[in-house]
Amino acid sequence: MLKYSVGLDVSSKKIDCCISVIDINQRVTVKSSISISNDLKGFKNLENWAIKHYKEKTIPIVFCMEATGVYYESCALYLFEKNYKVAVVLPNKAKKYLQAIGLKSKNDSIDAKGLAQMGAEQALKFWQPLCKYFYELRQYTRQYQSIQEQKTSIKNQLHSLEKGMYNNKTITKHLKDIIKLFDKQLIELDKKIQSHINSNPEVKQKVDNICKIKGIANLSLATILAETNGFEFFENTKQLVSYAGFDVVENQSGNRIGRTKISKKGNSRIRRILFMPAFTAVSCKEKPFLNLYNRTFEKHGVKMKSYVAVQKKLLIIIYSLWKNNQEYNPQIYNIQEKEQELSSVLTFEKNIKNSPKQVEAIQGKHPVKDHSVLPLC
Repeated sequence: MLKYSVGLDVSSKKIDCCISVIDINQRVTVKSSISISNDLKGFKNLENWAIKHYKEKTIPIVFCMEATGVYYESCALYLFEKNYKVAVVLPNKAKKYLQAIGLKSKNDSIDAKGLAQMGAEQALKFWQPLCKYFYELRQYTRQYQSIQEQKTSIKNQLHSLEKGMYNNKTITKHLKDIIKLFDKQLIELDKKIQSHINSNPEVKQKVDNICKIKGIANLSLATILAETNGFEFFENTKQLVSYAGFDVVENQSGNRIGRTKISKKGNSRIRRILFMPAFTAVSCKEKPFLNLYNRTFEKHGVKMKSYVAVQKKLLIIIYSLWKNNQEYNPQIYNIQEKEQELSSVLTFEKNIKNSPKQVEAIQGKHPVKDHSVLPLC
């Protein structure tokens, strides 16, 4: 035997559990199944049941579950604090895996069995909980976004009512009162977010350094920090870009070249909160971002794609400033832009010299048909 794996299908009231083991021939065998309540008593029963069937103590054991809303968090935290290895996978990833292994039916016990097999066969990344500080900050920022969305919905309803044939004064008054309440709550949440940031001197210093970027305000930065746990679990910008859904997805096979776009398979709250900062940075003519916007817009002529490139650059610069505890200096990034542009030109000229027939047309400094030497945004 190589590894024990416990699959947990979590719902609001109960958790279906299945423990499996994989041997040297990569054959997965189910040892036992159980259903427990999703509370502290159930977590203790889960631990006792797992220990009972975990007979080879020299072999590792992993608990695998889906990220189902917030219902999995208490169980995952309990197991983590007991020093067990916990893997939390996205629901779409688990769904695709269960389909791939040929599970046609679906219920809680089957899902638990599939998750146990997934944990046994794959080397999943282990879960770590958010620290309490950023968890509370995330609650504030998500509540702020939720109220904003509700306020927009009510304002649209009020506008529709006022432009209709007959105006109901009672409903109009109710809607206006709701909007006033939302405005009051947004002001309170904004103060609470600022107070929460100020409660940690180290975080406050880094926030002040980053907010020198034109377009980045406390709320925008607080949302990014809350959704990334202060960039705690990211080792490089590539992981961060993928987490935010800014990673580029290609669609090419043989002679067919499909559309290249960002994946959008990541944290949508980060992409949402970065739209206005990107727009403001370009409008205020912040050189590193304005230069990127102009360069990409000349290439494809689509404004939204250029703003997305600016959003991605903003996120990378925020990450760099946070990790290095540095103050934003636009001159440094202007120099980096020039160096990247020069490097791109030299690379292109080298490719022309080595393969004169490779590039058929040139537009400005960038090749049209040889996409391999285009500078990355």
